[in-house]
Amino acid sequence: MFTGIVTDIGRITALEGEGDLSVTVATTYDMAKAQIGASIACAGVCLTVVDKGKGWFKADVSAETLKVTNLGDWQVGSEINLERSLKVGDELGGHIVTGHVDCVGEIVRFDEVGGSIVMDIAVPRSLGNFVAQKGSVAIDGASLTVNAVEDGGEATCFSINLIPHTQAVTSFRNSKSSDRVNVEFDILARYVSRLQDKG
Repeated sequence: MFTGIVTDIGRITALEGEGDLSVTVATTYDMAKAQIGASIACAGVCLTVVDKGKGWFKADVSAETLKVTNLGDWQVGSEINLERSLKVGDELGGHIVTGHVDCVGEIVRFDEVGGSIVMDIAVPRSLGNFVAQKGSVAIDGASLTVNAVEDGGEATCFSINLIPHTQAVTSFRNSKSSDRVNVEFDILARYVSRLQDKG
């Protein structure tokens, strides 16, 4: 379980394997305090630490995960949002995030407006009912607030404002239009939608 509050920007230092992938990530986390088997959200995907050392950890990524996320776009040198798993008693500064990606969205607008960045993301129209104005969504693992939502033919587009602080402490500082991003909708929105379907 995570909060969507990014606590480090990791850097991919090695990618090995075909099909399943072994990923090495450089981090400022004190990995001496992390156990083998610990969960770390990497660009919003819950991955398991399988090896570690000072300033780095390694995780395995299955072919299925590569198929349903943007992790297949990673290259050596890519920067990614990181978050350690939530502990009992930790502050819930964002919203409840599971680390299970619902879909891969596409950034269709990434424009600077008065120092902030307006980022518009398109997702399949079939998932549009999970997005609400002023609701929460996790993009590449970062908890963000939806400013506006518009349903189109085959896509739902929603708009997010990235303040300078968010730009500085997340991997969005390197983002651009056409980038693919991992999207996890608010778990409460999924339950409400399910209940409405049953009604």
